[in-house]
Order: sequence, then structure tokens, then C-alpha cells
Amino acid sequence: MRNHLFHRLLGAFISALALSGIALLTGQASAAPQKPELRVGFVPGPYIDEFKIGVQPELEKKGYKIRYYEFSTGLEANSAVFKGDIDANVMQHSVFLKSYNDRNKTDLVGIVQVPTPPMGLYSKKHRSLDGLRKGFTVAVPNDPVNLQRALWILQRLGWIRIKENANPVDVTELDVVENKAGLKLVLLENAQGPRALDDADFAAIQGNFAIFAKLKLSEAFILEDMTPAYINVLAVRKTRQSDQYARDIVEAYRSDTFQNAIRADRFYDGFRLPDYFKAK
Repeated sequence: MRNHLFHRLLGAFISALALSGIALLTGQASAAPQKPELRVGFVPGPYIDEFKIGVQPELEKKGYKIRYYEFSTGLEANSAVFKGDIDANVMQHSVFLKSYNDRNKTDLVGIVQVPTPPMGLYSKKHRSLDGLRKGFTVAVPNDPVNLQRALWILQRLGWIRIKENANPVDVTELDVVENKAGLKLVLLENAQGPRALDDADFAAIQGNFAIFAKLKLSEAFILEDMTPAYINVLAVRKTRQSDQYARDIVEAYRSDTFQNAIRADRFYDGFRLPDYFKAK
């Protein structure tokens, strides 16, 4: 009798253990996977603030933690993505990205466009474009892709004429085939544009560096006519563009939260908005 009771109790105990194990395993299988820490890189400019006010809140709802990395140059930021040191960066347009890939044999891709301030022509020495003496200086970016953008601005003003259909990755000052205004180009690294205003008569400054230097888009004599190819993108490794984190970032940028945050802040007036922004 006692032996029979012992075996019954032992059987019940084993069954309970088995059921608890099944429940535990089932619970583990049904639990949402823990989201990773996202490492996102930026260079000086407005893109990190855009991310913080409109993208980060959407990603945090999905359980992500965001770690920000700031780089001095786009070359450093791209290298960090390619090496896997960070998951994504926001700081370049598609034309620059293609040029970088071609020159460095890398495979970065832009997966979503972001609001982008246009390049503009600024000056601390002149209040007008009239009455300029020949020999005045204009500081322009020294990388071919952004040099072409600056030359387009100067051509729109009627100051110069540039060779048609110039390949953006090979553009140099030699592509200026007519210099009606008699200006002198001063080629500088992109980030030096705002500092050049102390010495040069004018400077064609990329939008993010102008914003970082506290220059207002409304202060520019002229802004570039920005086409979609020059709107900045969030870039990742090509092999990771279909990963869940990449899809979640794209969804966050396209969200009402992000769009409403950008539209509500007058700081972004004059920025070129991606096509996914809903019409007012």
C-alpha cells in the first residue's frame, strides 16, 4: 500500500516537472526577442537632431537602445559602417555614396532619404552681388561631387560656364570653360567652408556645415536647386539592408511622429524634404 502510494506521488511529481518545463520552454519561445543596441554615426550638422526628435522615439517603442557616434568626416563615418563598428550613418547623398563605394570597393547603400538643407552661397564681406571686381574669391568644396554642386550654383548666377555632362566623380576646376565674372576658385575641404568666410569673398557651403556654423539658409544669396540624388540618406552595409533593424529605422523615418516633428520646428524651413513626406 505504501509502495503503491509512493509510486503515485512520484509519478505526479515527475508529471508536474514535465509540465513546468514545457510551460517554461513555451514561454521562452513566445517571448519577444530582445532588440539590439543600435549604433548610428553622424558628422556635424542637423541629422543627429532629426534622428533624436523623430526617429529615436519610434525605435524605443520597439525596444531598441540608441548609441550615437560623431565623426569629423564622412570618410570616417563610412569606414565605420563598412567595418561593422556602427550599424548605420546619416551624412551623405547618393551621388557621394556611389563615388565612395567606387573608390573604396565598398558596398554601402542608402535605404531612406532624410530632410536635407541645400548648399548655398554665403558672404561676410558683401551685401550684394553687384559691382564685384574681377579677381574676387569663392571658396568651394574640394571633393569632385560637391565641387560640381558649387559650380552649378555659380553657373546659375551667370558667373561661369562649366562643361556639360561632366562626370561628377571627376569634376575639377578645369571643367570651368568660361569665367565671365573673373572669379578665383579656392578649393577647401567641405567642413572648412564656414571658416573661409573670414578670408574669401564668398563661400559655397554644404547645408549641414552651414547649419552647424549657425548660418541660416535665409542668409544665403542663392541656394542650390536640389534634386533627389542630392538628398541625404541613411546608409548601411548592403548585406544588412533587409535586417530587421534596417527595416525598423526606415519605418521610423516614414512615421507620422518623425514627419510631424520636422514640420513643427521652424528650424527645418528651407530643408529639402523626401518624397515620402505627406503633402500639407
